[in-house]
Amino acid sequence: MTAETADRGEGTAAPPPPPDRRREQRGWYFYDFACSVYSTSVLTVFLGPYLTSVAKAAADADGFVHPLGIPVRAGSVFAYSVSLSIVLAVLVMPLAGAAADRTGRKKPLLAAAAYVGAGATAGMFFLDGDRYLLGALLLVLANASLAVSMALYNAYLPQIAEPDERDAVSSRGWAFGYTSGALVLLLNLALYTGHASLGLTESEAVRICLASAGLWWGAFTLVPLRRLRDRRVARDGAGAVGSGWRQLRATLRDMRRHPLTLAFLLAYLIYNDGVQTVISQASVYGSEELGLEQTTLITAVLLVQVLAVAGALGMGRLARSYGAKRTILGSLAVWTAILAAAYFLPAGAPLWFYALAAAIGLVLGGSQALSRSLFSHLVPRGKEAEYFSAYEMSDRGLSWLGPLVFGLAYQLTGSYREAIISLVLFFAVGFVLLARVPVRRAVAAAGNPVPERI
Repeated sequence: MTAETADRGEGTAAPPPPPDRRREQRGWYFYDFACSVYSTSVLTVFLGPYLTSVAKAAADADGFVHPLGIPVRAGSVFAYSVSLSIVLAVLVMPLAGAAADRTGRKKPLLAAAAYVGAGATAGMFFLDGDRYLLGALLLVLANASLAVSMALYNAYLPQIAEPDERDAVSSRGWAFGYTSGALVLLLNLALYTGHASLGLTESEAVRICLASAGLWWGAFTLVPLRRLRDRRVARDGAGAVGSGWRQLRATLRDMRRHPLTLAFLLAYLIYNDGVQTVISQASVYGSEELGLEQTTLITAVLLVQVLAVAGALGMGRLARSYGAKRTILGSLAVWTAILAAAYFLPAGAPLWFYALAAAIGLVLGGSQALSRSLFSHLVPRGKEAEYFSAYEMSDRGLSWLGPLVFGLAYQLTGSYREAIISLVLFFAVGFVLLARVPVRRAVAAAGNPVPERI
């Protein structure tokens, strides 16, 4: 019986034989390598400060722009656009997932999402003058496309890796992404700092950096599209349009039978929203509130990239000694201290900003990696795929709230310091909710063996 014939049965398709599996895995890694440059160079470093400057160029004397006649502070445009992109992604992801389930053809959908995102990012080259609406539209398209493509990309993992190798395969993809993000950011730093000697204006250099991320994303997406293959699926109606939302609702109903698992998921969704918002808004805070140069922001993000790997390994060792829950709680306390320090950070002090970036790097990778591993202990056996699908969908479903709170805080106060300190709420509430979860009892209630340290 061929692998393709075997794939017609119910459930997750069996991974192919080792040689084919390794080839697909190597192709799979390259999508992280392709798209991570968007997250690092575009969303984290360049676009926030640049789109804010474009919006300010279009603003009236009071600092407001008026999309659709609605008064919006120019400094809130980026945060609102990120929030809107996530809402769009949440609406599209179930439809894409249902279509992939119905046809078994994830690759064309992955290609469509990737190239819409890469095209929108490349189109940021034309973002100049006062075209803030164009910038907001391209950001919404690119960010939503990235989210949809990542959902489809992650769905390949059970098909290309055996259960005992998925942690290693997933980690390698993560490492590929951090590697490409750091590499392209180094190239961007060289271009940006040397733009005058190349005969470029600062605006032209930034727009080239933005567009190059889209070109990189599109070029390296060709590797997974060549190596990944689609599997046929049983046509039992489970993949009909709308079933993505129905499956999510069914899984959440099932989670009610495991209230401790649901309690952990709620805590994670809240504090992770705070994490994602800090990362996406840090450059805007650094440039607009602290008056830091773009080169300072770039090198600070490079520092985060390097230390995130070391921090994840270090927090993993702490978890072996103190348990994942205690280590995550400790990281949330550090995140709160980071925001408090950011609030009091003096303007024009790059060394203090670097210290803050180092602290973020040391807790960033570990808090997310340990949260995922802890959740895996709380999933009932045999329901891993559907629970992690709900985990991803629910995560995207709430992650618009942090940027919205940040944008509203700035809208109401005109101060980025007030906006950044407002995010403490996410870490404080997440800490309290996680502290209340009896994780050993939660693991046992899910029917899983309880580790000695958890």
